[in-house]
Amino acid sequence: MKQFILLFFCVLFLSCNQDDFDKSALAESKIVVEGWIEAGDYAQVILSTSIPIATPVDSTTILNHVIRSAKITVSDGEQEEVLRLKRNSDRIPPFVYYGSELIGQSGKEYSLKIEYLDRKIEAKTTIPKTVILKTATYIKENPQDTTGYVFITFDDPVLEKNYYQVTTRIEKEEPIFVPAFYGNLNDNSFTSSSVSIQINRGILIFPKTKFKPYFTDGDLIYVKLRTLNKDTFDFWNSWQNEIVNGRNPIYPSNTSLKSNLTGALGLWAGYGQSTIVVRTPAKK
Repeated sequence: MKQFILLFFCVLFLSCNQDDFDKSALAESKIVVEGWIEAGDYAQVILSTSIPIATPVDSTTILNHVIRSAKITVSDGEQEEVLRLKRNSDRIPPFVYYGSELIGQSGKEYSLKIEYLDRKIEAKTTIPKTVILKTATYIKENPQDTTGYVFITFDDPVLEKNYYQVTTRIEKEEPIFVPAFYGNLNDNSFTSSSVSIQINRGILIFPKTKFKPYFTDGDLIYVKLRTLNKDTFDFWNSWQNEIVNGRNPIYPSNTSLKSNLTGALGLWAGYGQSTIVVRTPAKK
């Protein structure tokens, strides 16, 4: 969902409280970072400047806020590499800084340094140990239904503190993984080390679509279980709160998203990850 999330970051990192809009509009534009490194993969970073709340959001606006001339360095304490900017048409905006040398490893700490004009942005993250996703199954309430939900099982390590996020991706429909609705999990809420939960399909922010929490016959679904550290979990919980309460007239969203960066807004995250492919029945 990163193509949709970055757009959401750009808007939400300025306070969503309309009373503060005049002050926000006059404030210096802020740099927004969406960066991550997964176990077994290279680092990726998307950079932009924040979009004022009242600004109409379209493809031109998004492109005008993309940062394409930054120097981004990732280090594991022993080696470091400078990421290279590449065009990726599957993302919005279609520009991503990619690594090609340092592969994420569980247990390691990774530092991020971004240099852009006179600004310097820094952050650190760790990749938690991967927890293996045991099963992911497509289940319908009735055999004649054409829609259903995914149920997953995994074993939460005993005597370890763990945070999780479940994401899904539908082949040929979603080019990247989408955080599941209420897919952020704190093991304090588990009643057993053997975890079994229903996964609801996540919400797409851009382009706007009617929210469908279920999956459909014919979908080829990739289900990913991520392990997170506390800072990353707190960020995704604040993001989820914006999704749930953003249009709630009684409890509207009025805070900025959490951030673990110095000198910018956003997230630099390390993830352990385990993925299973779920095949649904063919469409009738």
